[in-house]
Amino acid sequence: MIEPSFKLIWEPWLDRATTRPDDLAIVHWRLGATSVTWTAAALMAAAFDVSRRLKAAGVRRGEVCATILRHHAAFYPVYLGIVLAGAVPTVLAYPNPRLHPEKFREGIEGMLDQSGFDWILTEEALLPLLGVIGEKAGHAFRGILHPLGWVHEPADYRLKTFCDTAVERAAPNDPCLLQHSSGTTGLQKPIMLSHRSVLGHLRCYGEAVSALPCDKVVSWLPLYHDMGLIAAFHLPLGLGIPLVQLDPFEWVQAPISLLQAISEHRATLAWLPNFAFNLMAERVRDDELDGLRLDSMRLFVNCSERVKASSHDRFAERFAKIGLNPEALGASYAMAEATFAVTQTTPGIRAPVCYVDRQEIAASRVVVLAADNSAAIPCVSSGKLVNGCEIRIVDDGDDNLPAERIGHLLVRSPSLFDGYRNHQEKTREAMIDSWYRTGDIGFRVEDEFFVIGRSKDVIIVAGKNIYPEDIETVVNGVDGVLPGRSVAFGVESATSGTEEIWIVAETGLTDESEIKALRHRILKASLQVDVTVSRVSLVPPRWLYKTSSGKPCRHTNRERVMAEPKQRVPG
Repeated sequence: MIEPSFKLIWEPWLDRATTRPDDLAIVHWRLGATSVTWTAAALMAAAFDVSRRLKAAGVRRGEVCATILRHHAAFYPVYLGIVLAGAVPTVLAYPNPRLHPEKFREGIEGMLDQSGFDWILTEEALLPLLGVIGEKAGHAFRGILHPLGWVHEPADYRLKTFCDTAVERAAPNDPCLLQHSSGTTGLQKPIMLSHRSVLGHLRCYGEAVSALPCDKVVSWLPLYHDMGLIAAFHLPLGLGIPLVQLDPFEWVQAPISLLQAISEHRATLAWLPNFAFNLMAERVRDDELDGLRLDSMRLFVNCSERVKASSHDRFAERFAKIGLNPEALGASYAMAEATFAVTQTTPGIRAPVCYVDRQEIAASRVVVLAADNSAAIPCVSSGKLVNGCEIRIVDDGDDNLPAERIGHLLVRSPSLFDGYRNHQEKTREAMIDSWYRTGDIGFRVEDEFFVIGRSKDVIIVAGKNIYPEDIETVVNGVDGVLPGRSVAFGVESATSGTEEIWIVAETGLTDESEIKALRHRILKASLQVDVTVSRVSLVPPRWLYKTSSGKPCRHTNRERVMAEPKQRVPG
């Protein structure tokens, strides 16, 4: 669907706008409000106008423009306008209302130092915070712009407003966007990607999901995360298929909004982190489903954290009555360093589940069992290799392991990054020759890859490998624990000479007897995965830290709970 002659990411956008000007490009969806619709022609006309305004403001080719904008219909032409001007867009998170202003400022200052932004494009309401940042910038920071007022209603734009002079010519190897890793420790690392890498990846990944002109993407994902930016934003833009974009904050408050948008627009494709499947199954009420249909959806892609069989099962059972096809539940293994996807399950076939021996997996061996075997634990496939991608499974010495062994995952891809911007040392640590050290652990069965955890998070108890995700899965199902709000980690014990398991879980309970009973339920539940837990700390809601993409920050929470032994809910 992307012509071989296209070498720059904006060429498919312009081709669509000139050959199919009335095509639906983006629906800016708001809960309980009228949607704003951008046609291909109006979107590009507005983007050309933004490009001209950026150049007039002094933005030069190759400069990095960081956007900090709320869910706004003007965002899309602003982002595209940055690209057309030859500058490099990067999307940063808009401050969460619960986030302390000082924490927001510190985070932006850290990313500014790491990534070297030249410009910040934001709203005037944030100027009291960001004005200080501009003054503190240690490099040649150019300034802060307020572009929302530059963009008019879509109906105000016509084909005649196109202007090639607004386009800054570029080469395929020039940078076209800057995205950040979604690591669970420290500041996110900046990753610069070229037109060649992004456009090539969109071609290959479009094939992997069997994208068709009749498809329609729906997404609530934030665009500062690679899954939201590449899969749910650049993919439909590049392939010329419509996107229905929701507000991430609204979705968290009202998970039903995604299902409403799917039903209203007959969407076919969506990408979601694993926790989202649980959240919707848990929080969507029966009365909210009246009149909704999910039978248009041909592929839900579970990605960005470990895929859990129980999450797919609950989601499929919960929404079967409104037409959800369980074969639409797929999965992918992806990372910002590879632009996005490395593997993808086959569309139209539910993500395969492999049942493996619990004791053998603790010894880094894979022994497949029958599903009904009491010693079996389910592992969900993240799919087969996307065209051009490669994965090596290696031991601690980087030697290849046979298929029946669990090891570290190394990735190589035509769309692999060239290194972390301004971080040569971190780049050297992350690479071995042309292979990227993902930090993930997994195994392969035939041509399907299974990702089961992060190497830095593995708990080693008396020589056995314990994967915290397995513990967290059962703890999150305990009555009294807030769903998805627990972490497990290991702590060295001088007494036993090995690591001991510590669980931290959020709860809304405050009665002392109820808290004591909950702790006993958690200890009992942990026996389901054949582990002995040494300590359970119960903490109040919103105490645990997670990454911007919703992954648990086990290291950060471990340090925090050990530094604060007396919690508001006794530990």
